[in-house]
Amino acid sequence: MSRWIWTYVRKYRFFMVLGLLMAVIVCALNMVNPMTAGTIVDRVIRGGERALLPKLVLLMVVTTIVKCLIRYVYQMIFEHVSQNVIRNIRQDLYDKVQSLDFSWFDRGHSGNVMTLMTSDLDAVRHFIAWVIYMSFENILIFAFSVSLLASISLKFTLMMLAVTPLIAVMALVFAKQIKPAHMKTRDQFARLNTVVSENIAGNRVVKAFVREKYETDKFMKENLLYRDRVIEQVKVRSYFIPRIDALVSILPVVLILGGGFMIISGELTLGQLVTFNGLMWALSNPLNMLGGLINDAQRFAASADRLFELSRRESRIKEPEVSSLTGRARGKIEFQNVCFSYGDESVLKNVSFVAEPGMTVGILGPTGSGKSTIAKLMCRFYDCTSGCVLLDDHDVCTISLETLRRNTGVTMQDVFLFSDTIEGNIAFGNPDLPVNDVLEAAERACADDFIEELPQKYDTIVGERGVGLSGGQRQRIALARLMAVDTPIVILDDTTSSVDVETEEEIRASIESTSGTRTSFIIAHRISSLEKADLILVMNDGEIADRGTHAELLSRSGYYREVWYHQNGIELPEGGKR
Repeated sequence: MSRWIWTYVRKYRFFMVLGLLMAVIVCALNMVNPMTAGTIVDRVIRGGERALLPKLVLLMVVTTIVKCLIRYVYQMIFEHVSQNVIRNIRQDLYDKVQSLDFSWFDRGHSGNVMTLMTSDLDAVRHFIAWVIYMSFENILIFAFSVSLLASISLKFTLMMLAVTPLIAVMALVFAKQIKPAHMKTRDQFARLNTVVSENIAGNRVVKAFVREKYETDKFMKENLLYRDRVIEQVKVRSYFIPRIDALVSILPVVLILGGGFMIISGELTLGQLVTFNGLMWALSNPLNMLGGLINDAQRFAASADRLFELSRRESRIKEPEVSSLTGRARGKIEFQNVCFSYGDESVLKNVSFVAEPGMTVGILGPTGSGKSTIAKLMCRFYDCTSGCVLLDDHDVCTISLETLRRNTGVTMQDVFLFSDTIEGNIAFGNPDLPVNDVLEAAERACADDFIEELPQKYDTIVGERGVGLSGGQRQRIALARLMAVDTPIVILDDTTSSVDVETEEEIRASIESTSGTRTSFIIAHRISSLEKADLILVMNDGEIADRGTHAELLSRSGYYREVWYHQNGIELPEGGKR
């Protein structure tokens, strides 16, 4: 909550206190000119003390200049503090997002994260840079002016303050009602951002399926809802703030009528009335700004609540206190009765196998059979529901995530490239990789040929998510990125699905050249990618339905044999179906 924000502000408390002390000085100086104006009326104009006039005018000029200079300094202090606080919060939240596990990203919405990092943080910045000192300043101005005016005429001061209790009550009710309105507006803005970010990322799919009208209507729906939320928020403000302003507008009437009668009765001098008139803004401005300041404060509170929620979010993947494995692993992987569920949906059921160092393991099965989940559990992107995954006979839950993932290289089904050069994308896992090693990795992934044909070759900037490259080109760059890191375990999740057969042959030969030195897991739909594997696991409905070498699996009826015949265009022999 908002208290959490103060842990960041506390680092700059010296500057905050300095700024507030300077605000006290400015507030005190604000009292000087109205008092001086009253003195000029009573002593110079009415009393005839003309010699005082130059001194009093000089005092007003100097006071105005000093006040402006000090106010400029403390405004800059608060702005600098706010920018530093926001920088630190933004960095910590970004680090927090980086530390969260896959399950959070599965549930999270990119639009909500973008809203947190932009709109919500800006509400915090505005509160620190403006609302704090304005609230403090207005409270002090009100207090100083009331004290000063009471010393002149307590009766007239109480007459001027008669409407204050009503304003205070309305302000409290306003504060209670405006925060929920801000929360609803903020959440709807996050949903609007989600629609926009998804549409930008998937614009090619939208155009391919001629769904522009549908997406436009979907955006219009969320946009209208955002408009309605803003209008609801405005209605709350419009109900209270004009009423507060109307009560404040009574002050000039009290000043003219009450002050006039008190001058006639001799209870006030004309100069004192001038002082009251000069300080009327010191009463009316704080009361006028009360509604706006409460509105900004409640907007800050709503945003701070959301930011605090993210800051408290913990990854479900917990780091061990001490890693049971350090350095480079041998590459032995073992699954022992592994079960895994996404919520209530069972994905893996009692999966057990052993991959010795240097083995190549192929994984085949229909869509949704749990192939990719095996890879994600090896990298500990998720934890098993039951059973355990072992690396070199160590439970992966007892190995630090950095050690585990530095020993495990993986290419995902959904290839992601950054808006960077091709060289930068290939060297992503090892930024210090020499250029020659980048070139070698690209050659082994059969990506060198098409890269050399690009205008700027390896310095070519690829678009966001690899836009501008074909699916096969993106896959080959992702494979080069994997080959550029020297890990004892490599996982290729459907890596060659978008390349032609000849390129697949070359890539397979490159992968086989490292067999014996790396434990390789090849997840594929093409049996040609798995034929030379030492062990092939056939997955079906989350279970290992069959296992063996290529020859062993072909020798018996089952899914593997059926798929092999189908992919080779050969009719199954009679009785060969499952």
